[in-house]
Amino acid sequence: MSRIGKKPVELPSGVTASVSGQTIEVKGPKATHSFTATDDVTLSVEENAVVVTPRGKSKRARQQWGMSRTVVQNLVTGVTEGFKKELEIVGVGYRAQAQGKILKLSLGLSHDVNFEVPEGVTVTAPKPTEIIIEGTDSQLVGQVAANIREWRKPEPYKGKGIKYKDEYIFRKEGKKK
Repeated sequence: MSRIGKKPVELPSGVTASVSGQTIEVKGPKATHSFTATDDVTLSVEENAVVVTPRGKSKRARQQWGMSRTVVQNLVTGVTEGFKKELEIVGVGYRAQAQGKILKLSLGLSHDVNFEVPEGVTVTAPKPTEIIIEGTDSQLVGQVAANIREWRKPEPYKGKGIKYKDEYIFRKEGKKK
């Protein structure tokens, strides 16, 4: 039995969920999101909670059970609180500047990087060495953070690059004489 899958997803006040076939639509104060589950699970709304149950005992059904429940939980969290990722820029001369829907990054390259921010996500740079990504879709927020980090991953010798705020960079010792 899936420990995650068997727990129902509680719907807080102000959040409604409706199921039609394999698609669930969650409406909340911040946004409306929907998710289409595979045929291996059944979605149902019972007493202010969403219940996910597997259809059968196959390995795929058990895998989809826990994953589908987590996706529904992320939908509920997204429409109520939203998601947030914080990035930190480390390096001399490395900085970020948010200008509307474009994030301007100076990362020691021969040119500045103009990163286009997709719809549904807001990117702010309160300090030149800090980037905050916020949105209601967990997957989109994480993907945007990963795409920004991809421009200059942290290197292990000096730790220069773009890293997540809570990320630990394993440092290596330099050359010996």
